[in-house]
Amino acid sequence: MLRATLRSFLAHKGRLLLSALAVVLSVAFVAGSLIFSDTVARTFDRLFASTSADVTVEPRDDLEASVPTGAVRTVPASLTGRVAAVDGVASAHADVSVENITVVDSANRSVGPTTGAPTIATDWYVTDRSPVELTSGRVPRGAGEAVLDADTADRKDVRTGDTLTVLAQPGSFRVEVVGIATFRTTNPGSALVFLDPEVAATRLLGSADLATSISVEAANGVTDAELKPRVAAALDSGPYDVRTADEQATSAAEDLGGFLDVIKYVMLGFAGIAVLVGVFLIVNTFSMLIAQRTRELGLLRALGADRRQVRRSVLTEAVLLGLVGSTVGLAAGIGMAAGLIRLMSAFGMNLDTAEMVIGWVTPVSAYVVGVGVTFVAAYLPARRAATVSPMAALADADVAGVGRPLKVRAVIGAALGTLGVAALVGCATASETASAASLLGLGVVLTLIATVVAGPLLVRPVIRVLGGAFPALFGSVGRMSQRNALRNPRRTGATAAALMVGLALVGGMSVASASMSKSFDQQIDDTLGADFVIQNTNLIPFSREVTDRVRDTDGVGLVVRQRFAPVAVRLPDGRRITTTAAGYDSQVDEVAHVTYARGNTAAALADGAIAMDVDFAEEHGVRVGSVFPVQFPGERTASFRVGALTDQDAAEGFGMQGGLFFGIGTVEKYVPGGQDSALYVNAAAGTDADRLRSRLERTLDPYPQVQARDQADYKDLVHDQIAVLLYLVYALLGLAIVIAVLGVVNTLALSVVERTREIGLLRAIGLSRRQLRRMIRLESVVIAVFGAVLGLALGLVWGVCTQQVLALQGMKALAIPWTTIVAVVVGSAVVGVVAALLPALRASRMNVLAAIAHE
Repeated sequence: MLRATLRSFLAHKGRLLLSALAVVLSVAFVAGSLIFSDTVARTFDRLFASTSADVTVEPRDDLEASVPTGAVRTVPASLTGRVAAVDGVASAHADVSVENITVVDSANRSVGPTTGAPTIATDWYVTDRSPVELTSGRVPRGAGEAVLDADTADRKDVRTGDTLTVLAQPGSFRVEVVGIATFRTTNPGSALVFLDPEVAATRLLGSADLATSISVEAANGVTDAELKPRVAAALDSGPYDVRTADEQATSAAEDLGGFLDVIKYVMLGFAGIAVLVGVFLIVNTFSMLIAQRTRELGLLRALGADRRQVRRSVLTEAVLLGLVGSTVGLAAGIGMAAGLIRLMSAFGMNLDTAEMVIGWVTPVSAYVVGVGVTFVAAYLPARRAATVSPMAALADADVAGVGRPLKVRAVIGAALGTLGVAALVGCATASETASAASLLGLGVVLTLIATVVAGPLLVRPVIRVLGGAFPALFGSVGRMSQRNALRNPRRTGATAAALMVGLALVGGMSVASASMSKSFDQQIDDTLGADFVIQNTNLIPFSREVTDRVRDTDGVGLVVRQRFAPVAVRLPDGRRITTTAAGYDSQVDEVAHVTYARGNTAAALADGAIAMDVDFAEEHGVRVGSVFPVQFPGERTASFRVGALTDQDAAEGFGMQGGLFFGIGTVEKYVPGGQDSALYVNAAAGTDADRLRSRLERTLDPYPQVQARDQADYKDLVHDQIAVLLYLVYALLGLAIVIAVLGVVNTLALSVVERTREIGLLRAIGLSRRQLRRMIRLESVVIAVFGAVLGLALGLVWGVCTQQVLALQGMKALAIPWTTIVAVVVGSAVVGVVAALLPALRASRMNVLAAIAHE
């Protein structure tokens, strides 16, 4: 049996190749994501471990801001002397390092990275742990000099002697580049500007009495663990975090972990789609191979092979396929990881492919996924093979599944579909986001499985409609193509299911994103009353200098500032909520339309007052006049009275739960050193908006990180941000289509082999080569469109339910992107034509007499 299995596997290796490609893609994404994330993590672990001081003193991070505030957490520089006097300390240094800056060249072009990595300004303090070394020029001396990292200098064409402008929180200042420093370790993609230590604190923090951290070097014979409690004791339990080198490296790695997790989970999402779609392909392939080998399996049974041996033979073929696919996929995953590493280098993160990390988890995961998928997918066809009777060797091979009742599928599909629909209805009627999202996930899974199970039941009614015009348009060829798609509903359903999964995902996400865009458009129309919004694309705050320059611009009538503050509120129901609050100037009513359920803007922005969303207030037992404590960064706490409740019906984005806001004076008082996140600008009386735009653009020319936008521009910005999600979905669609095309190609190729004698007879009675190719192409098109119709119908339902979940977050507009849906259907027909090219060509080249004699 083993020899027979191996011969069968090798005999059908061409037919199994397309199925193996699905396994290869699945394994490649799994292996590539694991290798890439492990390599980046290991590289940065070494970077953080090699550059962290023995002990570091930092301000306590008691509240994490979900929206940047521009404020820099600091410690008194005077702590350096206290720490240096601790027994076991060899040296202590007051560090200055900030990220709330922008650096521009003489042409007002930013020299910072465009990948989202920060631009960091720091003091020049070189030790054996420093990540850089001076390779050109000299160290900075005095207020007008700086050293730039070599990668940024090369990328932005900056040389020693060039002049840069640093836009910092205390104000902008010019520096001459007097030296170039090269990274001795991995460059994380940031731009580094080094200043003279004597002036760094004054220029970057506004005071020589401040520092961002204290670096402590241990004396010989003193370990980090021994030194840490001594340093902590010298600080009298102040609001500081004291960390050893290992703890500091771990903390830095955790901050990076979120970025790595995004990449890892996106790639694993691709792997999941590849696995899911690949299952349909493999099931279909093995089902058809078994159908074609009915006589062969019958002979094996007649010669004494029992059911277990036949089943084991088919599963062995599946395992061999999985092993081959996993091996090739693992190699492809290594190549994919190498490509990602080079791609990251192109964006400024210099990783070395020679240091690629391939842990034991990667190959184990690769083979578990590859072999597991093929084994599971082949199990049902293997059981079906075991039921072949020895008498089948005496009869012509039948096509498995033809004529067999679909009652079991109908019952299971109806049961799962009913449960799925009930879950989606529950999602649509739920009043809490968490429960609605859970029901949505359950409903999506159940309805997807139900559609896959019951898909063959829908083949005949749907394809009769989709292919109804074929006989009239293409005559007998059209009629035969339609009937070929109808002759085996199981096969047609399984083939279309691969495409259906991808298109259902696209349909659902397209509806969700279109609804989000429409909701934000309505909210902008309903709430934004300013002529222009001055804002950074990434919501990064800007210095007071920008605000002053905008106010001084000719034609500007009113400027209202917006700032953010991370807060923790202890509500009357006892819950502690960590969120982000906003602060506004008192004239906010002139640039925004705020709807109040209770109170007004004057009461909301009064000293000691706070406003919140009315639904959030009712949920936590808050009413106008309620008083509760609010904690700000640095353990600053004050009690606030609720002055107003808003009913904005707006989306809660960026972690801004509760819609909290107060006067901007409160933010300035409790978050000192913060920066403006946005300016709402109205033109002065008699000033044309277009003329003011050009003046604002001239004003902001030295500040390339800040742009002036009107309502239309603001909508475009939101649409672009939402589009990022759509691009990911379209990439998933592309992968699903690739595998689905392989599935259609595989099905048609095996179908051509299965119908060899039939094709020969058709050719013998006058069917031309062109008509034969057209028949197979039409069959492919109708199967692809059938999958698209099912997928889009399912996706529309998912999208509408997703919009109901979003409505609980304030995004209540529903939009159906009909253009996208029509384009997907047309594209599916094209996919069908492309998938049929090779099988149709092969069929048309058959020798007529050999085909008639084929058994």
